[in-house]
Amino acid sequence: MVLTYFKRFRMEIDLGIDLLTEPQLPPGYRFVAWDPSLLAQHAETKYQSFRTEIDANVFPCLGEADGCLRLMREIVRKEGFLPGATWLVARLGPQGQIDEYCGTVQGIRDRTGYGAIQNLGITPDHRGRQLGSCLLLKALQGFYRAGLTRSFLEVTAQNEGAIRLYRRMGFRKARTVYKAVEVAYS
Repeated sequence: MVLTYFKRFRMEIDLGIDLLTEPQLPPGYRFVAWDPSLLAQHAETKYQSFRTEIDANVFPCLGEADGCLRLMREIVRKEGFLPGATWLVARLGPQGQIDEYCGTVQGIRDRTGYGAIQNLGITPDHRGRQLGSCLLLKALQGFYRAGLTRSFLEVTAQNEGAIRLYRRMGFRKARTVYKAVEVAYS
């Protein structure tokens, strides 16, 4: 095993009244609010979103279906878990029923009182449709409605698409952190 370091940015945003505008998903999609019965759907959507991405190297649990399920269970057990900042995006079928889940985000209030975005992910077949922007805005609204004034997330420096999204949404880099990960030597 070899220890590798991944450069990550902590990005922050002030939360304000401008967050009250409801995000508009493209036709054929809808938001699904947190419900404990949807834990497995969040985990599966997280797995499908991250399994082939750089973050599955940084956080190996994201590259395994069981790991994503364990992670979801840990998130919802956290003292600061915020159901109002935890959402799925679903694609609808021809009769308006849920056909598949294609986006997920979870939110927690950290010990400092900031809203912490956890694992914003969109499955590969549904990227490029502004679903990530809408889902992020929905989570930020949940923090704002819970009385929080600031939010943050961490993003791997190599994930340029995510960094562009976060900057476009108003996040600014607050600091650089390094995540140490043991990887198999080949």
